[in-house]
Amino acid sequence: MEMIERKPASGIYSTSPDYIHALEVRHPSRLLFVSGTMGLDAEGTAAADLEGQLELIWSNLRRILASADMTVDNIVRLTSYLRDGAFVEANQNARLRALGGRAVPTTAIIVETLSDDWLVEIEIIAAG
Repeated sequence: MEMIERKPASGIYSTSPDYIHALEVRHPSRLLFVSGTMGLDAEGTAAADLEGQLELIWSNLRRILASADMTVDNIVRLTSYLRDGAFVEANQNARLRALGGRAVPTTAIIVETLSDDWLVEIEIIAAG
């Protein structure tokens, strides 16, 4: 499988180091679509704060990926659902740490979550 960042050279706004316009995935043999994943522990309890929820989300995503013999290196698309716009920077920093600085097509959306104690939810697509 080959992953190629696509950044048009002109006629479109520029990207930042952690943002790309598109990622071409050539010859994947399988795709994994992961539901929105929350910062819940094994008992289904949300961490008390944003940092704790982000840590749990990425831990949960790693476990889900591992169940498909994948890692965060297989992530090709990520959408974050944030309860508050003030969470953007913490979410971005957690994503950068989790992906080792690798940029993937990403969208962040401000939403009302299904439960008041859920501060962020992340869904991903992975390819292998």
